[in-house]
Amino acid sequence: MSDQLRRLEQWVAPLLAKLTPAERRKLAGRIARDLRRRQQQRIITQRNPDGSPFEPRKPQSRQQRGRIRRLPMFMKIRRAAHLRTKGQPNAAEVGFVGRIAQIARVHHYGLRDRVRPGGPDYQYPSRELLGYSDADLRMISDTLIDHLTPEGRARP
Repeated sequence: MSDQLRRLEQWVAPLLAKLTPAERRKLAGRIARDLRRRQQQRIITQRNPDGSPFEPRKPQSRQQRGRIRRLPMFMKIRRAAHLRTKGQPNAAEVGFVGRIAQIARVHHYGLRDRVRPGGPDYQYPSRELLGYSDADLRMISDTLIDHLTPEGRARP
């Protein structure tokens, strides 16, 4: 995956150098917003960037009360309030902020963390919340082409 991203970066670098910083920032913001939407949809469908499903929750030894176990994982983490975008002249960023960033990092890399403050430790399985799929890279290149062509700049 990183090889595809590297090739895309090499292909687009000379084209982006011709744009003003304001145009690059506008383009980066547009790409970041589109990437956030795609990441949110992927989290909703409970899929990793490679298309494999998230590892399901650990089965409970006793029947738990409440609806937490019936809902999909990461219901709140995927909201725009937690999944922020930033478009800069040289970068488009999509990431988590605050306490949610720490929770996302634990799940993304499959780290060990406390279930709740003062509670037991648990080794979480890796569930890649953010990442580039092949479709994401195609969307980025299509957005770049649309922006760089004269007809693409006329669009709102």
